[in-house]
Order: sequence, then C-alpha cells, then structure tokens
Amino acid sequence: MMFGRKKKADTGEAVPEVDLSVADTDEFPALGTEDRGPYDVTDFDDVEPADGRLDLGSVLVPIPDGGQIQVEMAPDGSPQAVHLVTRFGRITVAAYAAPKSPGQWREVAADLTESLRGDNATVSVEGGPWGRELHAVTPNADLRFIGVDGYRWMIRCVVAGPAGTAGVDSDLARVAREVLRETVVRRGDDPHPVRTPLPVVLPQVLADQLVAAQQQQIAAQQQAAAAQAEAERQG
Repeated sequence: MMFGRKKKADTGEAVPEVDLSVADTDEFPALGTEDRGPYDVTDFDDVEPADGRLDLGSVLVPIPDGGQIQVEMAPDGSPQAVHLVTRFGRITVAAYAAPKSPGQWREVAADLTESLRGDNATVSVEGGPWGRELHAVTPNADLRFIGVDGYRWMIRCVVAGPAGTAGVDSDLARVAREVLRETVVRRGDDPHPVRTPLPVVLPQVLADQLVAAQQQQIAAQQQAAAAQAEAERQG
C-alpha cells in the first residue's frame, strides 16, 4: 500500500569520500557538523513532532518530495518495515534499542561488512555527515547503510537502488540524509534488548488502507479460484 506527497525543486549535496580499508576502525571523524537530527522526541517541548512526519510509533520520518510509502508485513500479519519509495530508489529508516553510551553503530557496521562480503558484495566504508557509511555493490543493486547513535537508541537507514545509484554523492544518498536530518525517535521507557528493533506501529489511516487492500486481494484470489474451478467443471 502506498501514498505520497508532491514534489518540489531538489537541491544538490555532495559528501566527500574517505578511503578506509576496514569497517571497524576506531578513528572515523564525521565530515562536517550536523546542526539537525535525527532527534529524540524529548527534544520537542512545545512542538508536536508528528507534524509533517509519518508517525510509525518508534520513529517519525518525513516523506521525501514525490515519495510514496510501502509497507512490508511479517508472516504474523504485523508491520515489519515501512519503506520510503522515491524516484531514485528506496529508503528504509528503523530504530533499534541501544545502550546509553554511543558506539553501537560502529559494531553493527563491522558485522554488516562481514556479512555483506560473505554474500560476495563489494563493500567500502565512506565518510558521511554522521561518520561512517557502508556502500555495498552487488551485480544487480547498490546498497548504502547509514547509522546514527542516540541516547538508548540507534538509527539504521538502508538505502537501496539499481546498480550505480547509491554512491556517496548520489541523489539517492542525498535524499536519505535529508530524511535522517528530520527523523525523530520515540524510544519509550520499555526495556528492550540491545540491537532489538523498536516496534513499528502504523497510523490508523494507513492501517485501514492496508486492510482494505488485503481484502481486495483475497476477494480477487477467490474469484480467480472460482473461475478456474468452473472452467475445469465445464471441461
């Protein structure tokens, strides 16, 4: 199920690349100084953070200009991920439980690098506004992983597009960073094991649209099955 918002003029952004040979190095300074998010919900005193953002419970994300929403469901019927689909590619922002001290993204990035290389992807570590970013190249697609450590939470943004579209200064990477700069995390006080994804909760209007789409799909499948049965009976 998808919905979106209208486009407006894009502005360019280029982030220089840092050539590092290993993903788990301890020295990786951020390039530039970020004066925006991701934010914690406690940063908002008198302003409603859901204004202008899609409220997914644990994370509130802006919808890019011209973007649409794609919901991925788990086998048990619960929302597993919500993707922002743009004309450049797909952006997925998720929040995870983390310790109070920063550093989880560095560990996660090292594990991701090992896993991706085990799947025969070519992985490089590049510098971004928040520090290290992973760029994975596969025969059919490009992937970029951007992580940000917060207080008891970590954001992981997965950027996916056709081959050659997720480079360090690509339009897809630029849009993903703009999304992260306006993202808000609602960690909550419930205990969660470290690295556990924080729950995704769909807005009611989106959940209703998803249920309606599922019902239409079931009805279409039932009609197709009935037509096939009738054809077989007459045959």
